[in-house]
Amino acid sequence: MCDYSLHAVATRPAEVGETIVTTTFRGTSTRGFASEADMSVAVCLLPGTELAFADNVRYDNRWIWTRTINSRVGKFGKVDPHIPDRHHDAIEFPDGKYVLVTQLVEGQRATVLQLPVIQPLGEREHKPQIIAERQPTPPGLPIG
Repeated sequence: MCDYSLHAVATRPAEVGETIVTTTFRGTSTRGFASEADMSVAVCLLPGTELAFADNVRYDNRWIWTRTINSRVGKFGKVDPHIPDRHHDAIEFPDGKYVLVTQLVEGQRATVLQLPVIQPLGEREHKPQIIAERQPTPPGLPIG
């Protein structure tokens, strides 16, 4: 929900319709989203959350350059979640490109348009499988 680097920051889940702002949280070097009402609390997004930015999205590498994405809408997701101790939170844009949340320029405003549908707990316990990668079960072995 929030990147590993924000574990020392107070957090809360995003709400549909609220305006969130990109910021660097005190005591960290990590950027993320906060509420306009309380910039000290990280607003955490679930993968699939849709956002509408007030302006075209700007991002940087903190030292050399700033770039602009010619888009105002994006969907929150995770990049390389299997690699520990690195930033995973990202915004994916309609053209398929993504930007890490920690690279978003500070002060950008976005409205939370839609949260993802959450499956009931019992349904989440099963990991989705990609049919093409599934190997046939040898005879005599239990399925699943």
